[in-house]
Order: sequence, then C-alpha cells, then structure tokens
Amino acid sequence: MPTEPTPATAGTPATAAATITASASASASPATAGYPARPLRIATVQAQAVAGDVPANAARAAELVREAAGAGARLVLFAEKFLSGYEPELIRTDPLRYAVRPDDPRLDPIAEACRETGTAAVVGAAVQDGADLRVSALVLGPDGGFVTRYDKQHLFKSERDYYRPGTAGCTLELDGWRLGLGVCYDSGFPEHARAAALDGCHAYLVGALFSRGHGHHESRTWFPARALDNTLYTVLANHIGHTGGWHTCGGSAVWGPDGRLIAEAGEDRSEVVVVDLDPAFLRTTRETETLLADLALGTALPPAPRSRFRLA
Repeated sequence: MPTEPTPATAGTPATAAATITASASASASPATAGYPARPLRIATVQAQAVAGDVPANAARAAELVREAAGAGARLVLFAEKFLSGYEPELIRTDPLRYAVRPDDPRLDPIAEACRETGTAAVVGAAVQDGADLRVSALVLGPDGGFVTRYDKQHLFKSERDYYRPGTAGCTLELDGWRLGLGVCYDSGFPEHARAAALDGCHAYLVGALFSRGHGHHESRTWFPARALDNTLYTVLANHIGHTGGWHTCGGSAVWGPDGRLIAEAGEDRSEVVVVDLDPAFLRTTRETETLLADLALGTALPPAPRSRFRLA
C-alpha cells in the first residue's frame, strides 16, 4: 500500500489558474527567465506496472494522480513507459495494443483525474508515431487536455533495435516554473540537462527505469550532478519490481539545486513523494553557486587557445 504523501518541505500549494504550456526550442537564458513567484508542489510516484496492460496501468496512474492531488501536488511524474511496463519485445509484437497515441481513449482515466483535481501529469509510454515507435513522456494539463509529448533523445543500446530517438528537447511552464523533461538515459548526458537550464528551466523531470546494482549507482551519481551542475531541482520517477527483464530499484527522489537529496521513496513499495520546489532556495543557491552565470560570461568570449604536446 502507498504511504501517506507528506510534503518534504513546508509551503503552500500553488492555487493559480490551471494552465500549462510547452516549448520545444531554447528561447531564453537562465538570466532572462527569472524566478517563480511562489513554490510549486510536485509529486514523483512509483508503482508496479502490469506488463502490457495499458488500461490497468492507466487506471492505477489515475489513482496516483488523485492521491498526489490530495496532498496538494500540481504536477505528477511517472516512470518511463509506465503505461505498458518497460517490455520492449512485448511492445514490438503488437504496437497497436501495447503502445499509445496522444488521442488514445485508454488515456481517458488519467485525463479525467487531471481535470477533476486540476493537476498536470507527465506519463511515460511507448508511442506509435507513424511507422516508428518512440519512448515518450506524455504531458496532460490540469484541465485534462493533451499538451505535448517529449520523445527520448538518447536511447540505451538495447533500445535502438526497437525505437527511434527524439529530435528536440521540451520545456513545460506551470505556475511560473520552467520544467525540462527527460527520459531515463537522457539524464546520463550532462548536455541534456544543461540544454534545459539554458532554456531557463528551474527543474529537470525524468521518468526512468533504473535497476538494482549499477543502475542505482548511476541514478545516485547522475541526478545530484545534473542538479548541482545547473543549479536546478532534479526529479526522478522510477519503477519498482520487475519489468521488461529488469529488477528495478525504486528510489524515486528529488534533489535540490545544490545537489543534495531532499526526499526519496523506498526500494520496492508503491509510494507518492511530494515536495515543494522553493523559488527562494533556488535563487539563494544560484547566487551562491554561480555556475550558470559564469558559463554565460565564458560563452561570450572567444574560445581560449589550447596547447597540445606529445610526450613520446
């Protein structure tokens, strides 16, 4: 059973108009994006996905949206391909059954939960895109409407026979916060989160599958690094249990812009983690850790000369 969701930091949930917008182009710098006016309460959730059962997983996602909304969350983040389970071989056998489309009626329970609660959701799914399959994050707005989808840009080596990579990043805007999206292996590339930061993002949200052992090590290395490198919040939603041949490690979590862990779920139980993203702490961290500002100064200069010497 899920634990009672409790915010990891004090704060009042946002109550502004329920709107969310998406951008796929880098059009602003961190300096011009400014800071949000108030905290944003978000939830990262983890639950056991049922292999290949999109309706069952959509119903479970709707339950989790309502649970997170009951704790005041304005946005709920789900794991990579939560709607089908990870299951690449199963998905390829029958994409119409196991992958989804943005207008798929099987998404209706999630859309209804978002609409009823005024909560946005970012849901991992395999998506049928013409003749291609994508690993995507589907974004539903607080009115239940489909907003956009982000396609995973960095495919893991075992995924390249099944899927095609995405070609553009994605930034969401909600209640004055800019939120960059990623999917799993994207987070292993510093340039991916950096692109979000340079588009003015205040947080980097990633649905993923990390396994026990080395996968857990990767997640606990990459996410604090991406946070501190870019002085933004990083948010991970991971699977629990077994899916697609992997034994996953749970541990969905949120790190602050200083790279420190704020809140973390357990390894193997269904759980909702609710955290307030704090604009005052974000501002203070960026004033102390001036990485982004210093980067902007450096990029305004011509490349420094570089010497090369042969030792033997």
